Order: sequence, then C-alpha cells, then structure tokens
Amino acid sequence: MKRNLLAIAIPALLVAGAANASIEVWNKDGNKLDLYGRVYALNYVGDKANGVDGEGDKTTGRIGFSGETQVTDMLSGYGRFEYETKTGSSEDGSSETRYAFAGLNFGEFGSFDYGRNDGVLKSLTAYTDVLPEWGGNASNNNLYTLSARTDAVATYRNSGFYGLVDGLDFALQYADNGDNSNTTLAGRNNNSAEAYGATVQYAILDTGLSVGAGYAATNGDHDNKTWSAAVKYDAYDLYLAALYIQAKTDSKGVANYTDDAKVQGFEFVAQYGIDFEIGRLTPSLAYIQHKDKADDKFVAKYVEVGLQYDFNKNLTALVDYKINLLDTDKVSALAYKDGIATGSKKGATKDTVALGLIYQF
Repeated sequence: MKRNLLAIAIPALLVAGAANASIEVWNKDGNKLDLYGRVYALNYVGDKANGVDGEGDKTTGRIGFSGETQVTDMLSGYGRFEYETKTGSSEDGSSETRYAFAGLNFGEFGSFDYGRNDGVLKSLTAYTDVLPEWGGNASNNNLYTLSARTDAVATYRNSGFYGLVDGLDFALQYADNGDNSNTTLAGRNNNSAEAYGATVQYAILDTGLSVGAGYAATNGDHDNKTWSAAVKYDAYDLYLAALYIQAKTDSKGVANYTDDAKVQGFEFVAQYGIDFEIGRLTPSLAYIQHKDKADDKFVAKYVEVGLQYDFNKNLTALVDYKINLLDTDKVSALAYKDGIATGSKKGATKDTVALGLIYQF
C-alpha cells in the first residue's frame, strides 16, 4: 500500500515543483491545496549607451496554487494555476498565465493532464537551466519544438516504468494547437496544426548521474523537428550538466523556401554548493552556445559566472555576469526573432550583469 501511495505522490510533487516554499492552506479528507508566490526584484546592468539587450528593470511578481484530491488508493486528481506580471505598462504584454492544467494520477500506471504546461522537452533543458538568471536559451518554442510552456498540451508521464525499473521515467505529449504555432527558423512561421514529442530519462542507481533524450516535431507548412540529449551529475554538493539540442525546419517544397534551416545548441553548467551557519552559497560557471547553421552565425554565445546565496528557502540574493562572446558580424537574425536580442547588433554583443533579490513563499 505504501508503495502505491508513493507512486501517486511523486508525480504530483513533480507537477508542483515550483512551489517548493509553498504554504499549505488546506489538507483534509484527502484534499490538499498549496499556495505559493514570489517577488523577483531584478535589474540588468549594462552598456546603456550602446543599447545593451534588456538593460534596466526586470522585476516580476508571481502567484499560483497547486491542489490534489485523493479519490481511491490508486487514483488522485491534481491541478495547478500560476500567473506572473512584470512591472511597467500592462500594454506591453508583460502579464502571462504560466500554468493552467488539471489531470489524473493512476499511481504506478502514470499520470495524464491537459492544459497550459511545460513542453515535454523542458524536462531535458531543465538540466542546464539552473543558473541564477542567465541560461535557458534552449527553452524557447520559437526555435525548439515543445521546449517551453505551451498551450493545449496533453501529457502522459510515468515514473519508474510502471514500478518495474526505479529511476526510469518517460513522457509522451501532444499539442493540438501546434506548439502555439510559434516555432520559427529563418523567418519561417511554422503555421502548424499539431505537435507531438517524447522523452525518456534514467537516474542511474544512487550514483547521482542521470541521462535523458527526447524528440519533438510539428506538422505544418514548415515541419520543425527537434532532437535533444542531456546528462547531469548531482551529488556531494557538486552539480554538473550538459545539453545538446538541434532543430531543423523542412520547407516541404513550399515556394521561396528551397533550403532547410537548422539551429544547434550546446549548454554546459558547473555549480558547487557551500553551506554556512546561515544560508548556502552556490557559485556557478557555464558556457552557452546556440548557432544558426544556415548562415553560420550565432543566436547566443556567452560564458556565465554567477553567485546565488540562499538565506533560507524564502529569501535568495544573486549576481549573474554574462560575458558575451559575440561579434557584431556574427549575430544571427534569429537572435531577434527568438527574443534573445532586442537592441542593436552592437548592443547584442555587450556584457550584462544581473542583480536580483527573490522573496518566495
């Protein structure tokens, strides 16, 4: 019985993973509700005179809840809602419903949910998307299919391969709106009608080593196919991770598009946690590169050096330095379509420092 209950509980914890400092507001008769939120006071410091990308205030506020209801020993229901707003005018698209989904958990037989949720490849890009502020360039549906939050996705997840292999997890996903019809390479809007993907991950015994691989694709005027593989080591206060991801758009003989477009990314991260009497300091070092293979230019290329200090589970301070390795003649047009670069080409090559303070509950 305990094993069955654990199989139900683990996936529910995964879908509510962002609420690690949450407040339990209700827990009675098999019904549980957690409330969570955060204020992220953030500023990008850079060369404003040269139009450095995103320079200035980036403060956001976030609120959400996650709930679970026990139906039987082997069946539970769950849901999650999360909303974020940025400081400044509401006319600039600064507010977003990040998550809104509900599902059923069948214990060892897995879970199924539908709504706005992470794309299935996000479980792999999350290996390297752990930096204090920068990183995460692979988690964007404009370049890589089902790699970021997506509307109208149906997702099946299974942990432990039906209770037969500890540490072996897999997921299947279908998006009936085509990955938000957003996947674009070389200016080609996918105009897709549907998207689908799958991942498999294996945590190797008690070694701290995990490996994963995934595939996702859209179906439309320009089919986008994305492959990814990742590995991480997390033990003895040391965290190491690497990610490879590649996307290719097939023109399918559409007029004016005779060549396929391709973007390829590598991400490497190293972190080490140091405990103090009060709090924990985590230095990080990373290398991020995403290349537009069509024109031999870069969407992103930089070294990250950061420090994160967790006073406790509710309060975190951070400084994150992006050492830009791009030259002006090597900035891909995709950097602007992807939202990574927003200013001039000269600004897109400048270093930037992120300073932040997070309060969360």
